[in-house]
Amino acid sequence: MNPIKHVAIIMDGNGRWGIKHKKSRNSGHRAGLNTIEEIIDETIKQKINHLTLYTFSTENWKRPKKEIEFLFNLLENFLIKKLKNLMKNKIKIKVIGNKKKFTKNLQKILIKSEKKTNKNDRLQINLALNYGSKEELINAIKIINFKKEKFTEENIDKNLYTKDIPNPDILIRTGNTHRLSNFLLWQSAYTEIFFEKKMWPAFKRNDYRKILNRFRLLKRNFGAI
Repeated sequence: MNPIKHVAIIMDGNGRWGIKHKKSRNSGHRAGLNTIEEIIDETIKQKINHLTLYTFSTENWKRPKKEIEFLFNLLENFLIKKLKNLMKNKIKIKVIGNKKKFTKNLQKILIKSEKKTNKNDRLQINLALNYGSKEELINAIKIINFKKEKFTEENIDKNLYTKDIPNPDILIRTGNTHRLSNFLLWQSAYTEIFFEKKMWPAFKRNDYRKILNRFRLLKRNFGAI
């Protein structure tokens, strides 16, 4: 049985689900929050220590301004309302990505959530916000150059946003799209990838369990035989 330390998820399909069911992309984003809560609960039950959620990419700034504002309002309200629950369940929040482009209010809420939950140790949720893997790698290279260090895997690892976070064992993408979309490209070299047809709001606890169980039974060679 393969142990699972880290699951990463590309939560794709919110907008399409919203248009199909409610004729509104934003209603899909709102419905996606219910799936997030369900998956967090199941991750805790499965005793998995790290969950990384691709929440907003560096490319998502191309979306309509009103949709972006709605997404950030959802995030702000979620963190404010759920902070007590995060503390109760010993959940740590860590943001991976560049926070500088966000409003001062959102930056304040993100920093507060990170500081308040910093000592929690049951589950670490890594929110990939304004995150792009290529930008992350370029940033790591710039730091290594500045420090005049050697270019090694170890030095790249320690200068990524994911420093001290184990590489994902599993990467799940919902929404019936088969690509990584600039997400954890370096970290996913030996990650098992599962593409799920269901859109994120339709992805349920049982779907998640099936993927975890499939992973546990896989034979993983990491280049060996």
